Amino acid sequence: MAEQSSIASRRSSTRAKRKPKKNQIPFGLILVAIIVAIGIWLGTSSGKLVLFWTTGICFGVILQKGRFCFTASMRDPYLTGSTSITRAVLIAFGVATVGFAAIKYGYYVMGLPMPGMSYVVPVSFGTVIGAFMFGVGMVIAGGCASGTLMRVGEGFHMQIISLLFFIAGSLLGAQHFGWWKENVISKGKAIFLPDVFGGAGALFIQLLIIGLLYVAAEKYEEKRKEN
Repeated sequence: MAEQSSIASRRSSTRAKRKPKKNQIPFGLILVAIIVAIGIWLGTSSGKLVLFWTTGICFGVILQKGRFCFTASMRDPYLTGSTSITRAVLIAFGVATVGFAAIKYGYYVMGLPMPGMSYVVPVSFGTVIGAFMFGVGMVIAGGCASGTLMRVGEGFHMQIISLLFFIAGSLLGAQHFGWWKENVISKGKAIFLPDVFGGAGALFIQLLIIGLLYVAAEKYEEKRKEN
């Protein structure tokens, strides 16, 4: 009994030492007012800027609330065995696949060139180098580009350092991109699935692969939980 009363007294003293949480509602209202004021100010010069500002804010809120991060989708299965974010990324890929297929089909029906064709770059050794560097960078930084921006907004100081180096690396890469494009990227072959399998075939194959990966991720998590 004496031991239990001692533990209870220590718990009560710990609760007493805790500082009461501050009311965050006034800060939230001030932030919303600032966001609206900036949107109105941007609207005086361009309607597109308002659209970009609103879209960026919405994406930021979705990322922060959903904890959506490509790094976590590849890291969590190995560290914790959880594939929830992995499956969320696969669902996003599936939705984007259907959406872009619909857009491209609309352009095809109207006889217009498909959007994004100029962005189909060759698969080359540069793809391997870029994937390796991006993977190493994500692990060291603890987040991808979207995750880093989200955590900077949350006030993580280490992510601010990651963001600075992210910007520096992007500028350096843009400066030397011409050499990589001429000597490495152009040596490969551009592969556009609709050219190989047709529009419907490419859509089916891509959704099939995404579906199989989703099932595999689910089975992997179940197996990790069993072990």
